[in-house]
Amino acid sequence: MTDVQLKELLAEMSLGEKIEQMIQFHGGFYGDVKLITGPGHDYSVKPDQQWRIGTVLGEAGYEHLKKLQDGFMEKQPHHIPSIFMADVIHGYKTIYPVPLGQGASFDPELTKELAGATAKEASAAGLHVTFSPMCDLSRDARWGRCMEGTGEDPWLNARFAEATVLGYQGDGIEKQGNIAACVKHFAAYGAATAGKDYSGVELCERTLLDDYLPSYEAAVKAGAPLVMSAFNTINRIPCSTNKWLMRKILREKMGFDGVVISDYGAVQETVVHSASYDKADAAAKALRAGLDIDMMSDCYLSYLEEQAKESEELRQLIDESCLRVLELKNKLGLFDNPIRGSKELEEAYFYCDAHKELSVRAARESATLLKNDGLLPISKNSKIAVVGKLATSTNIVGSWAIFAEADKTVTFADAIKSRYPETEVFVYPYDEADEKMLSGCKACDVVIACIGEEDFKTGESKSISDVTLCPEHQALFNAVYGVNQNVLSLLYAGRPLAIPMLAEKSKAILDAWYPGTFGNIGICELIFGDANPCGRVPMSFPHTTGQLPMHYSAFTTGRPVENWTGYVPFASNYMDVTNVALYPFGFGLSYSEFTYSPVELSADTLQKDGKITATVTVTNKGTRDGKELVQLYIRDVKGSVIRPCRELKGLTKPFIKAGESVTVSFDITEDMLRFHNEDMEFVAEPGEFMVWIGGSSLTQNGVNFRLI
Repeated sequence: MTDVQLKELLAEMSLGEKIEQMIQFHGGFYGDVKLITGPGHDYSVKPDQQWRIGTVLGEAGYEHLKKLQDGFMEKQPHHIPSIFMADVIHGYKTIYPVPLGQGASFDPELTKELAGATAKEASAAGLHVTFSPMCDLSRDARWGRCMEGTGEDPWLNARFAEATVLGYQGDGIEKQGNIAACVKHFAAYGAATAGKDYSGVELCERTLLDDYLPSYEAAVKAGAPLVMSAFNTINRIPCSTNKWLMRKILREKMGFDGVVISDYGAVQETVVHSASYDKADAAAKALRAGLDIDMMSDCYLSYLEEQAKESEELRQLIDESCLRVLELKNKLGLFDNPIRGSKELEEAYFYCDAHKELSVRAARESATLLKNDGLLPISKNSKIAVVGKLATSTNIVGSWAIFAEADKTVTFADAIKSRYPETEVFVYPYDEADEKMLSGCKACDVVIACIGEEDFKTGESKSISDVTLCPEHQALFNAVYGVNQNVLSLLYAGRPLAIPMLAEKSKAILDAWYPGTFGNIGICELIFGDANPCGRVPMSFPHTTGQLPMHYSAFTTGRPVENWTGYVPFASNYMDVTNVALYPFGFGLSYSEFTYSPVELSADTLQKDGKITATVTVTNKGTRDGKELVQLYIRDVKGSVIRPCRELKGLTKPFIKAGESVTVSFDITEDMLRFHNEDMEFVAEPGEFMVWIGGSSLTQNGVNFRLI
C-alpha cells in the first residue's frame, strides 16, 4: 500500500479499531497456549474482538498460523492482517549457541550468519518478527538473562547487535526467508539492581549514554523496525511510561521512527511500581511516552478509548501509533501477502544439513578453553570416563529455545560415541558418585566431568544470589578427582560461574556455554583436537560472587591497587580476594601459542580529522594451525570526567598456520575516542591516550599517542 492508502485506511477506522491494532494477545485467545510468562490477566474481550487485535505473541507453525491469519482476514472489518511475533532468540528448530556463547566467538559475522539461518526457519513457519537481539549490557552474572546477551563490553555488544539485525532482515523484511528484528529491552535491563530480574536500575546519565545505549543504537541504525521497552526503571520512572527515554533518547536522539512495543504486561506493572495511579493512568502515560503496542495487559484495551474521547491529544497520539503499526505491516508486505511460509519450506529448512553444520561450527567457534595443563587434546586411543547428568541431558540448548525438539538434541554422550566410535568411552549419567563410577574413573586415562547448570536454571526470572558451582557438582568433581586427577571439566552454563576450585584442580576446563542442537559434536571435535579452540570470555569470570558486578573496563580510583598479592589497607581492594577476574574479558586459550611484537604507531599524534595506524606482528609458535583473537584496547589517560581504564575498540580473528606470522593493523580515528564530557557533550578531548593490542583485556606493553 502507498502512504496515501495507509492514511486513508486509518481515516476509515473507528477509535476502537485503531486501539485494537495497538494490542498484542498471546495464543491462548485463539487456542492452545504455547508460552506464558509473567502474571495472568482477566480480559473483558468483546465477541470476536480477538480477531481485530493487531499482533499475536508466541504462536508458530505454518499451518497453524495460516488458519489464524485466515481468521483475521475474514473477521477483521477492514481485512487487516495480523503480525505474528515470537521469541526466536538463537534458532527456531535448529538451535545455535546461546547469545552469550556467540559473544564468546567474538565473531559478529558468524552471528549474522546464524541469524540468517534462524530467519529462514522462522519465516518458513509463518513468523514475521522475532524479539531479538537482546542488546542489554550485562556485568552481573547473577542476572539470569545474561545468557541472552553478548556480554559486558559496549563496543562488542554493538557489533553483535547490528550483525544480528542484518542477519535476520537480509535483503528485506518483506521477503520470504527474512524476519524483522525487535530490539530489546530498552533500556539498561541488564543493570538490574543486585542482578535481580525485574528490579529497578540506578545509573548516572553518563554511564547510561556511554556504556548501555550504544548497542541499542547500533541495532536501530542497522534498520530494526521495532524496539521493546524494558520492565525496569530509568531515573526511577518505568521504561514503558518514560517519555524522556522513548521520545527524547530513542526517537529524537537515535532517530528511531518504528514501532515501540511493551514487554509482557509491563504497562500494567507500572501501577504495581506505584508510578501510575491505575490502569487508565498507565495507558495514558504509556501512550504519551510513545509506546505503540501494549503486550498482554488490558490497559490500552479497556482504558484508553474512554479517555481519548475526551482528549484531542490522546486521539492524535493514537492515530500516530496506529499508523506506525499499519506501516510496519506494510513494510512486512502483509497487505499483499498475509501468509508467510509453507509446509515445503518447513521441510526444506528444519534441521537441514546446512543448518546442522552451522550449529556444529558455531559451537566450535564459541567454546572457550579456560585451562589446559597438557591434557587436551585427548588421544582418540584413550580410555575415557564421562560423568554427570549433563552428559546425557538435552537441557543444554538454552531456556529461550522454545520451539526446539528435545529428541533432536545431540547429547555429549551421544556425540562422543557417534563422532568417535573407535574411542573407548564409559558414561556414568548421574550427579552422585558411587563405587561403580569411581572404579570406572580410576581405570580410565581421562575423566570428562560434565558439570555446570542445566538450561532451565538460567534465563528470565532465573536470577541467583550465588554463582559458584552447585554443591552437587562440586562433590561429584571432588569424588572423581580423588581417584583420577586427569579431569577435564566440561562446563555447560548460561553465565560465568565462580569456579576457583576447578581452576586449581582441573587439568583442563572447557566452557561449552549452551551449544545448541548439534553443538556437542563440535565440542567433541575440540576435545579430540580435530579443531582448535578460539573462543574468548565475553563476561569476566569472578573468583567469588561477592566481586559482582564486575567488568574489565572499570574506573580507577584515588587509591588503586595493582598487581594484588594480598590485602592493602586503606586502598580500594577486598580483604579476601583480588580485584581482578579469575578469567578476564577477552581471555581464552588455544592449542597453539601466539606471540605479539610491540605495538607500532604510524604517528604519535592524531589530528581530529585524521587517523593513525597501530600495527603488530602475531606469530603462531605452536605446532597447530589456529585462529587468534587480536584485540585493540584504548585508554583515555586524562579526561574532564573519570574514564575507563581501557576500552575495546577493535578486533580481528586471523587464521595463522603453525610457524607463520601475520601483520595486523587497526586504524584509530577521533570518533573512536568520543564520550560524554562534563558538560554532557559527546566529544573527544585532546590529550594523551594509550593503545594495547593483544590476546585479552589484560594485555600489557601499551604505547602512547596524543590527540591534538
